[in-house]
Amino acid sequence: MVTVGLIVANTLVFLYELTLPERLEQAFFMSYAMVPTRFVHLLGAPHVPLQTAMLPLFTSMFLHAGWLHLIGNMWFLWIFGGNVEDQLGHLSYLIFYLVCGLGAGLTYVLMSLHSGVPSLGASGAISGVLGAFIVLYPRGRILTLIPLIIFWFTWDLPAFLILGYWFAIQFLSGISSVGSRMTGGVAWWAHIGGFLLGLWLVHVWPQRRRPVYHLEAE
Repeated sequence: MVTVGLIVANTLVFLYELTLPERLEQAFFMSYAMVPTRFVHLLGAPHVPLQTAMLPLFTSMFLHAGWLHLIGNMWFLWIFGGNVEDQLGHLSYLIFYLVCGLGAGLTYVLMSLHSGVPSLGASGAISGVLGAFIVLYPRGRILTLIPLIIFWFTWDLPAFLILGYWFAIQFLSGISSVGSRMTGGVAWWAHIGGFLLGLWLVHVWPQRRRPVYHLEAE
């Protein structure tokens, strides 16, 4: 229920973005996406309320830069989110998702303090869901589409292998981006921060108690 609701919310916000003229869209992103230099400035300004400075950490989770960005994120959320929601419970899962998104945003800010490029997307929060999934369902198997030259085939692969490979790419890309002067691209450190937070947080997060059935042989 919550996973579907998040997908609908992200899609509706993106459809709203499409209605904005280019100039208004850029202003919208600068106001509601996560811009590290702006965030640090507002956080240190005495006349700016804390909630105003912190707002982009939340709103940036529901913004996307294009159809592929949106579809890719929502596809990952659809595949992995439902199982984690089932284990945590609806409200607990929603709070977990948002906390991971906030942690991912803060990680990105800490690693990009001097960047004026807006960061947006649900991938940081979804990375936290991936971290939780690998803990809760380490033996789960994912039907994966694998390319082999000109042929494509599917294979059920262990979740820990798929997500471990995914995290390795994020980590290596994040390390290589340190000190880079690129002005745009993927917010690798948001993915890393979200995943590690979800990986740790799910161990202490309250989860649903499953009923225990006692069977008697007749």
